[in-house]
Amino acid sequence: MNRRRCAAAAITVVCAVTLLAVSGTAFAAPTTAAAPAVPATPSAPSAPEPGTPPKKSLEAIRLELEGLYARATSATDAYNLAEEQTKKQSAEIVRLAQAIVKGQDRIADLKARAGATARAQYRGGGLPPEAQLVLTDDPQLFLDGIGRFRQGQKATKDLMAELTRAQDDLEAYSQAASEQWTKLEANRVKQEKAKKEINEQIAAAEKIEAQLEKAERERLLKLEQQAAYRAQSTWLASGVLKAAKGGASAKGREAIAFATAQIGKPYGWGDEGPDSYDCSGLTSQAWAAAGRAIPRTSQEQWRLLPRIDIKDMRPGDLIIYHGDASHVGMYLGDGSIVHAPRPGRNVTIAGAGSMKILGVVRPDK
Repeated sequence: MNRRRCAAAAITVVCAVTLLAVSGTAFAAPTTAAAPAVPATPSAPSAPEPGTPPKKSLEAIRLELEGLYARATSATDAYNLAEEQTKKQSAEIVRLAQAIVKGQDRIADLKARAGATARAQYRGGGLPPEAQLVLTDDPQLFLDGIGRFRQGQKATKDLMAELTRAQDDLEAYSQAASEQWTKLEANRVKQEKAKKEINEQIAAAEKIEAQLEKAERERLLKLEQQAAYRAQSTWLASGVLKAAKGGASAKGREAIAFATAQIGKPYGWGDEGPDSYDCSGLTSQAWAAAGRAIPRTSQEQWRLLPRIDIKDMRPGDLIIYHGDASHVGMYLGDGSIVHAPRPGRNVTIAGAGSMKILGVVRPDK
């Protein structure tokens, strides 16, 4: 009987130890087989697993998000440029196709006329009627025939020259269309690559933000605002605006009116309104509303529009930001701009010096 009781106790202890091991809770080993299991004293939280990165500070997260959105903005400019070039190339291909059709019709007409001349020569024994008149014994008819013969020769020569030109033009149109098609396809590849880059960067940023608690997101927004405020204060303290007192032009006022009317609308990469805008979509549409067509992208606006010294800038001018000219805002005066900041933000007014300024351009100079 004692042996049975000992065996039963041993089995009970083994089962208990096995169950506790499976649950992942650590207990001290019993001193004897029959002794009851005594729970261990609760210990302090365990240290992070080796190799686990420490949790990032909100400031580090802010800088990481800033980098992700900056790369998305750069890719957006590349996408917009490729899209603009694609539109132009598509229009050029259409124009060339129409020219090719006209050229083919022209060649068909010239060949028909040349064929009619050849048939007339055949019916006249190899000579056109004008040449046959040269053989007449009538002096007046002879002189008239000579004149018509020379006219016929010139007409035939001109016809053949025109046919040659038409064929050369058709070949040139076909070659140009082929080149435009190659460029079109290359820009479509660029568009797709830029689109992929944009979506990847935005998705990465959104994933980071989604992992934050509401309170953390609120503090993150305050950090963004504080960083912008520090940059703006430093910029204003430099005295850069002391000489910038010019008033907006008539067209500049129209552009400003359009841009400020979009405040509150969401940022949308590649968008030109009317419901959402990216940074250069806003500025290009604002100036289009003022009757001045300007390049679509911030990089092209920086490259092609007249540059202005910052001390001479006036409301309506465009301020280009970052070393790669990937962002643009419209100057409103008093050190402020209206712009479409980035994905997840709305068109708003901000400090003109809250970002790194590359330079200023004037659309209506």
